Amino acid sequence: MPQAAIDRSLRAILSDLGVVVSEIHLERPRDPSHGDLATNLALKVASELGRAPREVAEEIAQRLNLETAGVEAVEVAGPGFLNFRLSTRTVASVLNEIAAEDKDFGRSSEGRGRSVMVEFVSANPTGPLHLGHGRQAALGDAISSLLGWTGWKVHREYYYNDSGRQMDLLALSVRARYRALLGQEEPLPQDGYRGDYVLEVAEALSKEVGTRFLEDNSDQALEEIRNFAVQILRAEQDRDLSDFRVHFDEYFLESSLYKNGLVDKTIQDLRATGLVYQHEGATWLRTTEFGDQKDRVMIRTNGMPTYFLPDVAYHKNKWDRGFERVINVQGSDHHGTMARVRSGVRALGLPEGYPEYLLHQMVRVERDGQEVKFSKRAGSGVTLRELYEEVGVDVARYFFQMRKADAQLLFDLDMALDQSDKNPVYKVQYAHARMCSIFAKARVAPEEVAADVAHLELLREDLERELVKRLGEFPATVERAANQVSPHVLSDYLEQTAGFANSWYHAGNPTRSPQLAVLVEDEALRTARLALARAVQIVLRNGLVIMGIDAPTRMVRKRDQSVE
Repeated sequence: MPQAAIDRSLRAILSDLGVVVSEIHLERPRDPSHGDLATNLALKVASELGRAPREVAEEIAQRLNLETAGVEAVEVAGPGFLNFRLSTRTVASVLNEIAAEDKDFGRSSEGRGRSVMVEFVSANPTGPLHLGHGRQAALGDAISSLLGWTGWKVHREYYYNDSGRQMDLLALSVRARYRALLGQEEPLPQDGYRGDYVLEVAEALSKEVGTRFLEDNSDQALEEIRNFAVQILRAEQDRDLSDFRVHFDEYFLESSLYKNGLVDKTIQDLRATGLVYQHEGATWLRTTEFGDQKDRVMIRTNGMPTYFLPDVAYHKNKWDRGFERVINVQGSDHHGTMARVRSGVRALGLPEGYPEYLLHQMVRVERDGQEVKFSKRAGSGVTLRELYEEVGVDVARYFFQMRKADAQLLFDLDMALDQSDKNPVYKVQYAHARMCSIFAKARVAPEEVAADVAHLELLREDLERELVKRLGEFPATVERAANQVSPHVLSDYLEQTAGFANSWYHAGNPTRSPQLAVLVEDEALRTARLALARAVQIVLRNGLVIMGIDAPTRMVRKRDQSVE
């Protein structure tokens, strides 16, 4: 990379001056007229040398071997900044790397093969997945992919809350609908589930068992109804997620924590810490010892554990399975859970800040400026399947990822259905397809373009230089997005890069800007520009792969049937 050559040259100069530095910061100036890279190195070492920063910068500039550093020019600016303009060959050399690494370009070993669990979606099996689950699915899957690309060994996990009051309410709701179908009215529980999907489950139950549960009010009968409903709804959720291109390595059942004795063991382990006490008939854990706002009830006065206890048992189990890093992707309504769980596992000796949380805000859907709220089948907001069947999986996944997780997401259906470059995902996909069209017109397979024999120094046009520099930033962008657990960093990069690529493509229209046309008669320039098109194709494809989005080689607009 260009930075490495400049770094080596600067370190050699400083060594001659008797100075050793641990790190040299080279950054892209905000104003392109200031060059390709800049550093404040002279300002940092001036005091050690006992000289004015600008004087130090001027000596460094004089000593710098431009050819060795891959630099065309260096200038001193302001109080002592060094601005470097790279040679065209140096700028374009990244195209060799991109072509050589191809599908692996952007990967790194930063994670060093360490294990990380990403838990996401984890919806109660009480109904269809809603848009919050959809945003969580897209975010969790992209985060997992980013971590995998940066060298982590990723384990995707879904936690099924198949125990507790919500499951009881589901069973009672299904039973009431089932009996109503058979002519016996039974009121729905006050906080029960009212969507049409409950009726669908009841109809399936009726076909399966006939009238067997019509008069049977036993706990065993209710348990069978619960298990039947959960089985159907789990299968539906799995289908929805599979069609949304989201898959998991493991499904962990909350009920297993009780069956395997992990909740009882957690109670015993917490009691052994000396932080457990009795108050007003309940059992409490002194979580305020770890920064929680108040102590938390572990066991209610009726002897039943609170939701807090299985959560602690579950996260202790994650640690015991060897996951010393865990990222939970959850809705912002879990903010209180975060403090409780962290306090509970710290009481058991786990480190501060375990597990990590990414809390996302909810999703609002608008059409024609009006909010879309109601789904008769779900009995609440729009379901995930309803959304992606209308706008497409690619669009839904991209929109869910393109904003910071902690920002409210307004899902604009009008924009989502727009098939022009105004739609951000189409903008990126069109750019990829346009690069593919160049090779189709040239009648050459992209894989046949060898950047290492191309005259890359011919890529002198400003638009080409900027595009190449953008491409070279892809690996650092992937690392930054992974380190910040922020897929939107990658989507921002892809949109901007696609903007440069589309501008280059359109500028290369022979009737508009013949000097930027790709398929020119000059064989050397033609090959160099094909190498650039190939690099654009690779970077955009790899970025879309990380986001779980298709990179089409050909696109047809439904509105006017035009081909890209």
